[in-house]
Amino acid sequence: MKLVSANDQGTSLLEVNNLSVAYGKVEALMNFNMRVNQGQIVSVVGPNGAGKTTLLSAIMGVLGSNGQVEFDGSVESSPQIERMVVRGLNLVPEKRELFGTMSIEDNLLLGAFQRYRQGDKAYKDTLDEIYTLFPRLKERRLQEAGTLSGGERQMLAVGRALMAKPKLLMLDEPSLGLAPLITREIFKIIDQLRGQGVSILLVEQNARAALKLADYAYVLEMGKLSMEGKGKDLVEDPRIIESYLGISSKHQAVLDI
Repeated sequence: MKLVSANDQGTSLLEVNNLSVAYGKVEALMNFNMRVNQGQIVSVVGPNGAGKTTLLSAIMGVLGSNGQVEFDGSVESSPQIERMVVRGLNLVPEKRELFGTMSIEDNLLLGAFQRYRQGDKAYKDTLDEIYTLFPRLKERRLQEAGTLSGGERQMLAVGRALMAKPKLLMLDEPSLGLAPLITREIFKIIDQLRGQGVSILLVEQNARAALKLADYAYVLEMGKLSMEGKGKDLVEDPRIIESYLGISSKHQAVLDI
């Protein structure tokens, strides 16, 4: 049975229906349903171990799953990574997974490999766009990626993913390990990408920043959907404030964009 999502204001780009993932006998994700519309930022928030990274990995095809992923009008019962990338889906993983001994520019060019292989020479224009978005990367384009700071590495990881011209960009914990002011800069860039028409699925433990940014959001707890709604509504919801914003609200307020 197909999900009828409450997030129905717009043209659907990604629909996840009854998605389940198990590690042996342990169920990490159970019958999860969600939708991302074109031009939206959709956030998935929840505590550590809730299944957020598992969700992205299953959508991308990194993990085997049961259920259905419908992306850009085509149904994938068992997503395959390369096929999903070719079709316009890209994931920036939590660990960024850059090539540390390669230059910034070579890392970026690797992001356009599929386009290059298909004869799309416009990737050179995209490189200029990335440098405009991240001037710091242009200044250091010949520098080895392994010498960058945490915030710069995150910028490079996002830039490399954008080189593929994805229809949907999935970000896994982009604020992980970053200082609050650098995190705020990263979130401003994510907001800027939405303004340029990039659709984004954002998985983030920092609930306040993620909800304030999101057009729509889902709360994941112990592998199950516990709440959903517009980001601006959830950030004011007493249950969210008590569970996620109470103790850490003063720290997270620094990240307001």
